[in-house]
Parts: sequence; structure tokens; C-alpha cells
Amino acid sequence: MRPVDEVPLSRTEQRNPRSSTIDRMSTLELLSLINAEDCLVPVAVADVLPALAAAVELAVTALAAGHRVHYFGAGTSGRIAVLDAAELIPTFGLEPDRVVAHIAGGTSALTRPSEAAEDDETAGAAAAAEVSEGDLVVGVTASGRTPYVRAALSTARARGARTVLVSANPASPIAPAVDVHVAPDTGPEVLTGSTRMKAGTAQKLVLNAFSTATMVRLGRTYSNLMTDMLASNAKLRDRQLRILAEATGADLAQCRQALLSAGGDAKVAVVTLIAGASTEAAGQALVETEGHVHQALRLLDHRSPLRAGAEHPPD
Repeated sequence: MRPVDEVPLSRTEQRNPRSSTIDRMSTLELLSLINAEDCLVPVAVADVLPALAAAVELAVTALAAGHRVHYFGAGTSGRIAVLDAAELIPTFGLEPDRVVAHIAGGTSALTRPSEAAEDDETAGAAAAAEVSEGDLVVGVTASGRTPYVRAALSTARARGARTVLVSANPASPIAPAVDVHVAPDTGPEVLTGSTRMKAGTAQKLVLNAFSTATMVRLGRTYSNLMTDMLASNAKLRDRQLRILAEATGADLAQCRQALLSAGGDAKVAVVTLIAGASTEAAGQALVETEGHVHQALRLLDHRSPLRAGAEHPPD
């Protein structure tokens, strides 16, 4: 390992000249500076959207083929990855083992930081041993050189997985070995080296966009409505009914009955209400179109007797 003074500093570890006097600022001045720096993050993310789109395509390909997506991260990056993976389950009804997050130090590191764990290459390689050929592995590290993440990515490649790196370091030494590098350049932090700030915010934006775009591409929504969400409490059951009403124009009583007939499957209820199809026909159309509502509706419309030469409805 090279001496510390020979390792080039990433931009996230450099001092920010705009914040050199923060310990002498008023509270409002300090907060205004932090806010001004935060405003730079979405711009940096916008600059890497082509790379992010390539990462989404890899995820869509993997999940559509029955494979999995794995996140690997340490510290703040790992906690953000765990949060993103966990929220896909209630938001999109995703099966719990389809997008899996691995954090250095294990689940205890979610609440009790284990900073030394990020240097554990053996643990990173061991965690990646459950990766299979065809999976996608996403390493998340602000510095772009975390040993735990590097080892996980290397092991994943050897097992036949595609790889993505999400970092805040365009010059990451890990990047040349991955398929896609998503590296919003968020620059030096307000507090030198505190990557839970701008770099962490960028990672949250990137993973939110990555996973949401992936789920939409896989048909886990209808329009911009969460038709696949898990309605596991009273608030969410109410939201589910409102989503049905928004999607179909039906009143709440009709939506409630359609949902009951569909066994609680909101997507089936949407198709029955819009297409006027039976629950069985709606479910079959969704199976045939891999859950894409628009495609299922077109399929049912094509199969309609009206399209086969029967009497056409009035205009």
C-alpha cells in the first residue's frame, strides 16, 4: 500500500475555499453557505445522466431476465444503498430478494458506524460470493476507492456479473474495471472530507433515479401512479383506492369492488376498470405483457370482439 502522502486526494477530500471561515459565520450565514453548496449537486448529477441511463439499462436487462441487482457500499454510501433497496419493496411491490444491499460491517453498521469495515477486502469479496452470472452489481463509494467495494466489484466480475460504480470521484482508480461509472463531480465538501453532505446527497439522487427509472421501465407503474405498491396499512389502502380512481376515472365504490374482485391486485383492477375485462382476462393479459399495463390494454383491445368485426360502439 502506498504511503498516505502519495495517494492523490479525490475532490471530495480537498478543502473548499468557500467554507474556510465557517467557524466564524453566524448560524444563518453558515446555513446559507451549506444550501448554496447543496444547490450544486443536482447540476452535477445532470451532467452524468447518460452514464446513469446506461446503468439503468443494465439493471432492466438483469431483472427482466430473473437475475438480481446488488448494491455494495460502506458508511454513508452503504446506508443510502440499504435505504434505496428497502424502499423498493413497499413502493413497487418488488420481491425482497431482487435488489439486495450489502453494507460493510453488516446490518449493525446501519446504526453503529464501523469505519474500519470499509477497508476489509476479504469481507467485500465474501459478500459478493452470492452474486451470480447475469446479476448487476452496483458499488457505491464517494471516494471511488473503498477497498470493500473494490473487492466486491472484482469478485462480481469474476462471477460473470455486470458492474456499475457510483462515486463522486471522476478519477476513481476502480472505474477502469467496471462497465459503467456514474460520477457526479460534487467537488470539495463544506466540511472537508465529510462526504455525508454533497457526495451523499448526490448518491441519494443517483440511486433514487436509478431504481425508480428501472422500476418504471419494468412496468411497475401505470403512468406516474404506483399501481404495484404494497397497501399494508390504512393510509396506503386509502392511497391505493385514490390511485385506482385517478387511473381509471371510476368512483371509489367501483374501485373498491374492482380491487376486491382482483384479490387486492391494483394493477389487475386498473385493467378491468379501463378495459371492461374480467379479472381473469386482465390478469392473463398482464402475465403475457410482463406486467405492463399499457401493453395489456392494447392486447385486450386487439382481442375485443369489436375489433373482430362486431358492432362498433357509438361515438
